Formats: sequence, C-alpha cells, structure tokens
Amino acid sequence: MTQRTRVFTTMAAAVAVTLGLTGCVTWFMPQPAPSTSTPTGEKVDAPLDPFYSQVLQWSDCDNGMQCSTVSAPLDWEDPAAGSVDLALVRQPATGDRLGSLLLNPGGPGGSGYEFVKASVDYATDAALQERYDIVGFDPRGVGKSSAVACYEPAQMDEYLYGIADAERGSDAWVQELEASATDFAASCSDKTGALLGQVDTRSAARDLDLMRAVLGDAQLNYLGFSYGTFLGATYAELYPDKVGRLVLDGALDPSTSNFEVTSTQALGFENALRAYLTDCLAGSACPFDGTVDDAMATISALLASVDASPITATDGRQLGANALLTAIIYPLYQATAWTNLSDMFEGVLQGSADGAMQFADGYNGRNPDGSYRDNSTEAFTAINCLDYAYNDDLTSMRAEAAQIEQIAPTIGKYMAYGDISCSSWPHAFAGERQAIHATGAAPILVVGTTNDPATPYVWAQNLAEQLDSGQLVTYEGEGHTAYNKSNACINDTVDSYLIDGIVPAADPMC
Repeated sequence: MTQRTRVFTTMAAAVAVTLGLTGCVTWFMPQPAPSTSTPTGEKVDAPLDPFYSQVLQWSDCDNGMQCSTVSAPLDWEDPAAGSVDLALVRQPATGDRLGSLLLNPGGPGGSGYEFVKASVDYATDAALQERYDIVGFDPRGVGKSSAVACYEPAQMDEYLYGIADAERGSDAWVQELEASATDFAASCSDKTGALLGQVDTRSAARDLDLMRAVLGDAQLNYLGFSYGTFLGATYAELYPDKVGRLVLDGALDPSTSNFEVTSTQALGFENALRAYLTDCLAGSACPFDGTVDDAMATISALLASVDASPITATDGRQLGANALLTAIIYPLYQATAWTNLSDMFEGVLQGSADGAMQFADGYNGRNPDGSYRDNSTEAFTAINCLDYAYNDDLTSMRAEAAQIEQIAPTIGKYMAYGDISCSSWPHAFAGERQAIHATGAAPILVVGTTNDPATPYVWAQNLAEQLDSGQLVTYEGEGHTAYNKSNACINDTVDSYLIDGIVPAADPMC
C-alpha cells in the first residue's frame, strides 16, 4: 500500500474547528433586494456576451436562502468550446441593501456555497448581513459547480490513509508514492475530462467577474479567506477597475513557490504546536510533562512510532504518521480547539487511534459511514497542480525535504515530498509565480494574524506591500484568519470598510 504525502496548502477558513479614503460613490447607493438578478449590461467581446447577459432566476432553498446557477466558459480563451456551471447561494440583505458580497472560504477546494448556506453567521456578522446580499459560490471544479471527480470512497480511503510498505524517504517509498499519484491523476483525468485542465485560479477569477456582472454589481465586493485571498488578489490584478471593496483575510503571498509555501507552513504549524504546548503545560489537564521542548520530543517520537508501527482504529483503519499529522494540524487552525487536541493526544499516547482518525476525517471531509461529504481533496489537488510549478527530480526533493525538516524538526519530515502529488498530473502549470500589484485598484484590506499557522503573517505583510493599494490590518493572536473569530477591533475595521468605505490610515494592530 502507499501513503499519500499531502502538502498543507491553506485549508479553508470555513472549517469550524470548534469541534464540538472613504467616501460614498453612486454604485453603492442602497437598493431593494431583487428576486431576479439583472446583469449590468456592460460591453464585452462578442463571444462572451451570452455569458455576461445571463439573467439569474433565484429559487428558494433551505435556511431561508436563495439558489441559482451561472453558466461560464469552460475555456476563457475559447468561449465556444463549452461551458461549466457555477452554483450560487445567497442570503438577501436584511436592511438597506448595498449590493452583493461574494465569499470564498479557502482551500483551494472549499465550498463557498456550503460556507454561506450552512454557516453564514460564522462567515459574517449581522452588520454585513444587513447591508449586503451574502453570496456563496463554488468555484469551478468544486462541490455543486461543475466538479472534479476522481475516486470512489474506498479508493479515497486508500489514497489518504494507506500505509507505505517501504521506509519513508527511500527510493522504494518514493516509487510507491509516485505510483499512487499516477493512478490518482489518471482517474481524475478519466472522470473529469476537459474541465481538469481549466480549474486554475486565473480562470476562477474570470468566473468571479462574470458572477459580479450577472449579479448586477458594477464593482466586486468580496471577502476571501486563506486561498480565497489569492483568488481575490488575482481578480484585482485582472480587473483593477472593477475592484469595489475587497477584504483578503489570512493572505497568501502570490509570489511564493510551492517549496516556499510548504517550508513556511511547516514552520507555522511547528510554532503553533509550540504555542499549544505552552498553553497546555500551564494547565492542569495536559497529557504532556516537562518543558515545551520535552513535549515536542514526545510528539516527534509518537509520529516516528506510528510511522513505523501504525495503530489500528476500531473501524480497522490504521493510523500512520501522515494521518496523525493531519489530526494534529486540524485543531491548530483555531486556539479554541486546543482542549480537543489535548484529548486527541491523550488517546493516542494510550494506544487509541479513534480520536485521531476522527480529526483526520474531519480535515479530509470523510463521514462516519465512509462516504465523503465533498470533493475538496480532488479539487485541492487539481487546482494546486495548475497553480504551482512542481519539481520531479528526486535529488532536489531530498534536498528540499532536508531543509523542511531543519526548519520544522518535529513535523517537517512528514510535510516533505509533496511535489510527487502533481509530478505526473496531466495538466502542468506553464506560468510563473509573481507578485500581484493590481495597479489602479481601489484600496484593498489585507488581514493577517501574527501566529497564523496555515497562512503565516509574513505572507499578509508581503501581499499588502505588493498591492499598490493594499492596507495591512493585523490581528495579534493565534489561529487561522481573523474576521468574525478574533476581536471587535478586527470586525469593526472590516465592517467599516465594507459598509462605509473607511480605510484605516494605518494598521490598527488589533
């Protein structure tokens, strides 16, 4: 069997790991919430006119929401080559409506549709819900939109949780991973078809402009978390004159390579793990003893132990090092879940795999009955394989693995070799990762958390500096993303910007 090495490239901020300079402008004048969305009618190239002239009909769906579907070109460079469907859901504004606020929870592969439909109060506060139609959407390749498809549940279990026969890092181990990745890529290609080569973020950003236009908004108002910041920044680069009010929370640095993403995240999660242990050891119910360094050594030994001898869970699956790392990382996204992380560690230290498997399942979207609630794993891989360049040279991969382990001695070795997942992908990234400037765009808020493990603070600093009109807003604290889950300073700053157009004169350092 093989074990998949997953690169932890910004999971959706929507994962609720609770476990258990100003000025009015005419396009922002309040208006009644329409039951039919009338497109803006703006002039576009003739082949795109059928898409931009769509009239959306909204139908009632659960939880008082309204649902609709937008048709977009399969290939934006060849609009006649076919189309894809984009699923939208909205909660109409409860008061004086400013327009639509589109949300993306991250991933890539996170469902904005479910983010809004199932947890709109987690995504936004009452102030935004009063003034905006809160609109969730599934990007191309994701969820209820035209979606990437690869494996049946049993195959996905093997892909995500299977245990390698060979020693980690050996030639035989690499060959097992390569075979697993090749089989997965082939299945994705067979089941998804031409869409698989068209799920890149640039295409999704063009979809975002189409959605803006058919919703009837002259400018895009957008709240993007985690990977959603890259989608929003890409939009701003493509359509700077269409930028309304954009908030990018938990930012990615668009100029980073895949290796830089992995190494920086490895350090971020290592630091978050140390922060958890500092808090844990100060309490009375911590499963660890001694100093933080002592506890990190215990975790390192635990990972090595299950890597060599996996623990069998009640359902028969085996907990190896990759699954345990996933289980550790999942609660680190929010400090409110640290007590749950302690419970999980206590169980594994006592020889039980069940709690860790539940956490890994939560991260991977696996239901208790063995089914998967969405296609986030497939979409995650498909989008990332088109958005980054990958290194398939084993000597280079080993050198990078050594660097990652040096940066993050406890968890780094289990985050290495992620390039293998995309080295045999049927569609390759042909561009270059570059800084995004969005010259001419209206002011854009970039929100960063000082100890965000998934999208480290330095990326928010970098993106705010790259954007010609970027304004950094800092939350000094723990966890992944800040809006509506940190403090009043962040919420007030974001709400004032999105509702009244107020841009802080300087970083408020919340």
